[in-house]
Amino acid sequence: MRLRVENLCCRRGGRLIFEDVNLSLANGEALALTGRNGAGKSSLIAMLCGRLRPDGGSIAIEGADEAELIELSHLVGHRDGLKTALTARENLAFAQDVLGHPALSPEAALDAVGLAHAAALPVGYLSAGQRRRVALARLLVSQRPFWLLDEPMSALDAASQAMLTGLMRGHLGAGGAILAATHGPLGLDQAREVRIGS
Repeated sequence: MRLRVENLCCRRGGRLIFEDVNLSLANGEALALTGRNGAGKSSLIAMLCGRLRPDGGSIAIEGADEAELIELSHLVGHRDGLKTALTARENLAFAQDVLGHPALSPEAALDAVGLAHAAALPVGYLSAGQRRRVALARLLVSQRPFWLLDEPMSALDAASQAMLTGLMRGHLGAGGAILAATHGPLGLDQAREVRIGS
């Protein structure tokens, strides 16, 4: 499968954020989306997952039998999207039920991000870095080929950043694809960079 974005344009509040953005992403590839604050990195990801409509251009998936990108992708956004009253395990079980295509169990996913000990804790009790790792563990409970990540290293310490880099390498090695909006390195030598904004 290949994600193809052509001549994408974004306006927010009547102001042009970006225009003529072109990119492609296929299985086994990683793309680092860079640009200054306010350049539209998060807006572009919101368009890819259907939360925001483009003001011009097209987004298409080639080789996926008319499936929409939202059905083939995981989104880990700037906000963690967790229910603070639910435990880490319950948040992941809910995500797995909603997303379908089960992969790792919630317990195994938490173990993979170094949070097996926190499975029964409400996420509201966890630190910002721990909550971020629970959000990243959602990538592991359901099998989806495209990972759309908005500042994935945010709130992570050095050890957790290395853990995430390992997870991303594993996903790419299994034929997945990653598009990550980032201000810093992803730790992926094969990642191509697309810069948006002036």
